Amino acid sequence: MKRFVTAALCFGFIIACSVSAAYSAELKIGVVDVFKALNESDQGKKAKIELEALIKSKQTVLEERGKTLEKLKADIEKQSALISADARKAKQDDFERQMRDYQRIASDSQAEVKKKENELTGEILKELREIILKVSKDGNYTLVLEKAQALYALDSIDVTDSVIKAYDATKTKTTK
Repeated sequence: MKRFVTAALCFGFIIACSVSAAYSAELKIGVVDVFKALNESDQGKKAKIELEALIKSKQTVLEERGKTLEKLKADIEKQSALISADARKAKQDDFERQMRDYQRIASDSQAEVKKKENELTGEILKELREIILKVSKDGNYTLVLEKAQALYALDSIDVTDSVIKAYDATKTKTTK
């Protein structure tokens, strides 16, 4: 519904601009694929690598815990006939406690990864918006839309590559 309203408003704006453009300056429209810009920019690639490293480290910890739990469960099953009911209950309680710890660690890891992803992409998206404004103004665009919001757009009006180049250029300047 939100996309429909946005598309309808954009369409109305385009029509209004078209009418007024007939009487004034040239109408110039562009589209930007923000997702592509995020993933293909140098900073986006670095963020992805950093995020993948974090995910891998969390997975390694979880896999080790999972193997420990499997071993503990197998030991309980093997020894259940040989040990007393109290000892079996103690081992089962220990297993359940470790299982809860494992689930908590998995949940915490997932939340940490999501938080890190939001931090990394949030900053990049903020900077990309500034670059999109600059590219739009420099290119004298009347209107620039998010490509995902456009039902159809010619490749010739896609300014995503220009945005990526401009963004990478500004980041190269600031790191030197």
